[in-house]
Amino acid sequence: MKALLFVLALVAVMVAVVACGPKKEAQKVLVLYYSQTSNTKTVAQEIANRLGADIEEIVPVNPYDGDFQATIDRCTEEREEGIIPEIKPVAADIAKYDVIFIGYPVWFGTFAPPVAAFLDKADLSGKKVVPFCTFGSGGLDSSVKDLAQKQPKAEILPGYGVRAARMAAVPNEVDQFLKAGGFIEGEYTPLEAFPEQHEVSEEESGIFDAAVGDYPMIHAKAKTVAQRTIPGGTEYLFTAEDLPREGEADMPPAGDIKVYVTVLEGEAPVFTQVIR
Repeated sequence: MKALLFVLALVAVMVAVVACGPKKEAQKVLVLYYSQTSNTKTVAQEIANRLGADIEEIVPVNPYDGDFQATIDRCTEEREEGIIPEIKPVAADIAKYDVIFIGYPVWFGTFAPPVAAFLDKADLSGKKVVPFCTFGSGGLDSSVKDLAQKQPKAEILPGYGVRAARMAAVPNEVDQFLKAGGFIEGEYTPLEAFPEQHEVSEEESGIFDAAVGDYPMIHAKAKTVAQRTIPGGTEYLFTAEDLPREGEADMPPAGDIKVYVTVLEGEAPVFTQVIR
């Protein structure tokens, strides 16, 4: 009996020591973003709310407040002349954060110019950087590569991207993204890898055409495909031949492109990303 009491007392002491021991300090997280049309802002707020993180917007001194064509024209001129727009000072003390989520719309295949302006002056050495972006058809992969070149001493973690046409999917996808990255706890089932691609069937070709048919910037023919099961449906990865666009000689075909398409139960096919 005395031996049992001694063991119980010892266990109690050990529990008390563990409870009173030093706790692992939580990482400080900042969500930093630029948004022109509020899509990227929506994603930024979703991430910040889920993490309880600080959030700040990157603001250009001369805002991109024109319509779509005006923005394209200005951005084209800046790219041709090597102009990086001036931004207002970021109030957050970057040095005190461990993890920085950086969000942006994709313009011309990379992050919007105000984010380029921030990355040119910021020192993110040793920081964990998590990119997130919104786009018309794609640009996550290419923009992340550019970000890594701008900040070679930062640890660039896997990013999240969403089409502007799919903003309704943001809450669920951000939830899964943050769980996959270990930023929040919860049930998460990793997706299986795509199997080897095979030649598209007539049915699969129809799925591809239905997914991209209404989008004017994609003119392509599906060649091969692989598919995998995802929660609530099926995801396809098509390899397609980019075809010439009538009346757009300045946009030659990009060769083979990769197109991700999801078909959820009871819903029409929709493409989620294009990699050129």
